[in-house]
Amino acid sequence: MVTPPRTGRPGRPRKAHRVIPPEVTYATVHKERENNRVVAVSTRVVFGAVVAVTAALLASAVSTAVNTCFVERHNGTDRNRCSRKVRKSYGFSKDWDTHRAATAFSYFSYNFCWPVRTLRHKGADGRWHQRTPAMAAGLTDRVWALSEWLTLPAVQCR
Repeated sequence: MVTPPRTGRPGRPRKAHRVIPPEVTYATVHKERENNRVVAVSTRVVFGAVVAVTAALLASAVSTAVNTCFVERHNGTDRNRCSRKVRKSYGFSKDWDTHRAATAFSYFSYNFCWPVRTLRHKGADGRWHQRTPAMAAGLTDRVWALSEWLTLPAVQCR
C-alpha cells in the first residue's frame, strides 16, 4: 500500500492505494467473435515487459503462448467443488467469511486430499502411483485423508 503525501490543502486526504510490484508480469487474451465463433485471438501485456513475458513462456514446460486454459481449468474445478461458486444457484454465499472458509476448504482438499489422474507417475515396479497437486509440488509426501485434515488443530492466520 502506498499512502500519498499530504498536500497541505483543506479537504479529505487521498486514499492509500496498491501498487503492482515491478517483477509482476501479466498478460491477457482477447478473443474476437462473429456469430459465436472465434475469428481472431490477440494477446496484450498488461503489467511487466514483453521481454519478461516471453522469458516466462520460454521457461515454461507446459505452454508456449499466453493462454487462459490453466485459469479456466482451475475455475471450472473450483466451481465444481464449491457450490457457492456455481452460476445461477441458490447456494450463494451470504457472508464473506463463510465464503472464504469454503474456498479455503475447497483449495486444501483439492490440493492435498484429491489424487489427480494426470499427475500420477509410474514407479520402478511398473505400477502407477497416485499423486495430488501438493505432492507434485513437493509440499507433502502422501495423499491426506479428509478426516486427517479435519481433525488437525486450526491455526488462525491474518
